[in-house]
Amino acid sequence: MVTGGARGIGYAVAERILRSGGSVSLWDVDGARLDESVRALSGLGTVDAAVVELTDEASVAAAADAAATRFGKIDILVNNAGITGGNDVTWQLDPAVWRRVVEVNLIGPFLTSRAIVPLMLARGYGRIVNVASIAGKEGNPNASHYSASKAGLIALTKSLGKELATKGITVNCVTPAAAKTEIFAQMRQEHIDFMLSKIPMGRFLEVEEVAGMIAWIATEDCSFTTGAVFDISGGRATY
Repeated sequence: MVTGGARGIGYAVAERILRSGGSVSLWDVDGARLDESVRALSGLGTVDAAVVELTDEASVAAAADAAATRFGKIDILVNNAGITGGNDVTWQLDPAVWRRVVEVNLIGPFLTSRAIVPLMLARGYGRIVNVASIAGKEGNPNASHYSASKAGLIALTKSLGKELATKGITVNCVTPAAAKTEIFAQMRQEHIDFMLSKIPMGRFLEVEEVAGMIAWIATEDCSFTTGAVFDISGGRATY
């Protein structure tokens, strides 16, 4: 199960899982883009798709039930969907935009976990991977809403990981530096330049790189790590 799976990191994760022999259900709010992605990926394996509003409990629950019915089980949940909400100093950000970013980036993963964890508990197995951000560690200027939502996602990862530690279900997150995806269209150029200037490797993340890390975290081999934060920031992170 990959949220925000129609494009960017989510699409790359889905492709990597399919190439590794898994089946994938893509969740996204953009139905037209979902159709394109399913057509592009269908040659690699079984691909399902659902238009889901991740901030709506009923929408998430219905999609989880439908996927469980079709596949018979849900082994992996990748909470990837996210928005930036644009850039500005905190006191000039629209409260409605601030709330929407937190709703999508933090409440969404809570609702998907709430719907899918019981299905994993019934089988005694699961892998949950949350896509946070280096901004959640450091707090990027002119992106307080995004930074706060991703910091919250890191904390959610740690709490849920501890709650499920003896249940055969691991919960981990990744904190990537910026990848050059369509999300850049939501940012100012000066903010993009700022992010690049902070990466010691001097380049943006490739989506295939983070997809590879997520795919490994989602395997049976990653069995003794939970509530952890996997850095993939080109040397930017200091912890």
